[in-house]
Amino acid sequence: MTTPAGSGTGFGSVSWWGLSPAVDLQAESPPVDPDSQADTEHGTPELNVLLLGSVDGRHLLRTLTRAALWPRRRFRFYVLENNMEAVARHMLIFSLALEDPEKMGLQERSETFLEVWGNALLRPSVAAFVRTQAGRLARLVPEPDRLAEQLPWLSLGALKFRERDALEAVFRFWAGGEKGPEAFPMSRLWDSRLRHYLGSRYDARRGVSDWDLHMKLHDRGARVIHTSEFRRWRETGVAFELRDSSAYHVPNRTLASGRLLSHRGERVAARGYWGDIVTGPFVAFGIEADDETLLKTSNGQPIKTAGEITQHNVTELFREMAAWGRPRATQGDPAQVQGDADGSPEPAPVPESFTVHFLSLGSAQTLHHKSCYKGRFQLLYVACGMVHLLSPELGACVAPGGRLIVELAQFLVDLRQEQLQGFSTRVGELAQAAGFAPQPGARSSQTFARFYKAGDSAPSHKDPAVGSGTPPPEVLVPPLEATNPPPEDLTQPLEGGIPPSEPLKQPSESQASLLEALVPPTGSQTPKPESLTLPPETNSPIPNF
Repeated sequence: MTTPAGSGTGFGSVSWWGLSPAVDLQAESPPVDPDSQADTEHGTPELNVLLLGSVDGRHLLRTLTRAALWPRRRFRFYVLENNMEAVARHMLIFSLALEDPEKMGLQERSETFLEVWGNALLRPSVAAFVRTQAGRLARLVPEPDRLAEQLPWLSLGALKFRERDALEAVFRFWAGGEKGPEAFPMSRLWDSRLRHYLGSRYDARRGVSDWDLHMKLHDRGARVIHTSEFRRWRETGVAFELRDSSAYHVPNRTLASGRLLSHRGERVAARGYWGDIVTGPFVAFGIEADDETLLKTSNGQPIKTAGEITQHNVTELFREMAAWGRPRATQGDPAQVQGDADGSPEPAPVPESFTVHFLSLGSAQTLHHKSCYKGRFQLLYVACGMVHLLSPELGACVAPGGRLIVELAQFLVDLRQEQLQGFSTRVGELAQAAGFAPQPGARSSQTFARFYKAGDSAPSHKDPAVGSGTPPPEVLVPPLEATNPPPEDLTQPLEGGIPPSEPLKQPSESQASLLEALVPPTGSQTPKPESLTLPPETNSPIPNF
């Protein structure tokens, strides 16, 4: 068996990192309205952003670190994911970014982030950090008062009680609630995914890796990804090898997620790795840089790899994020403030200047029913795996003159060029149906499609207009992984189905339904992967442990 090109199965059904470089959301939003300043509680204009499927917080971090370049605003980020593991990773990443520099140095924080975010295997010291932080967050989630005191930037008020219980269970699993490597045998699960994906090409996996890198990723703008680092990630899941390779042997539990599979008429809960095995985490921070010297070439070859650029960008990101965690007493120190455009110093920001609100799973189509969300957002961001949720109901939540930015599937190596064009076309159709029009007069982009709320005065910048037309027949075919679940060696079964202490949800439809955005399922906005059945060749019952 060989997985056909264009199937989309390599990206899996759960997204752990983005398929686009980090962007400054303030640069994508409408300019500050001076008249709105008097309407805000603190006399400072607010920027309300709704993000669907941002998964790794890269856009939020980029926005915060570049806030000093813009007029002062208070940020309200409303994040909607389709699985609680993604919410938990958001919380862990922000806790790490805002860690006290006296407790954890800049280099240690940066390296810890890279490993937790993009590596399937961790060093023991990093795994110990994850366990400690997960235990702390597990204790805070059920106690709103302590949570508000220790994490003032976080709001879980919109989550349902069962979702908070599921979030606590995720943290407890990360903290080692189930001891031993067999609770999540990452190396075996990774290899099983590769075997299932490559089929008869498994023995030629190095050649497949090189072809995907040179003929697809390089051609689409990711030339800085080096062959050796891409091969290593494809083979082992370790994208950022900052120490000797023998140091990476502890499974990264933050990449675990649950699925409900039907086996002989019964629903069986299984934990496994259902994420990306084809593109990698190199795109988010590794193919663009503010420092242009990092992107120089010599004899036609980049002088820096994507891993080196990622490490540099993340280090600078965390250096600037330290301003958001400083006590108020340090804000008057001239050495710790940044000047604005006219040279006068501007106070360093504080955590109270931004809030991250996590919304209930599956609430995208009901937000407009609540008056507090209708017409609230100046900017709507939609990841490529959540495009199927773009609808007139969601568009009603965007304020007049607001903007829409949609992540395209440029770096999904499974898709052919005609499928990428068909996806972009479909994005334009969905955006138009939701009440948006392409932004005129801006640069073309293969990574993002940008729109503004139709019916208002056209914005003066940015644009990639998305064409119209009918997508080719191939792009209308849903990915195989949405119809054929992996064999049982891809999963880690849980004893007794779904344990009450760690509830497992229905599988994420985000990335598995990427192509299904082009043909919305009848009768429902989201497919129901929990009704999947195991392949006929799987005759033996799923074992317990």
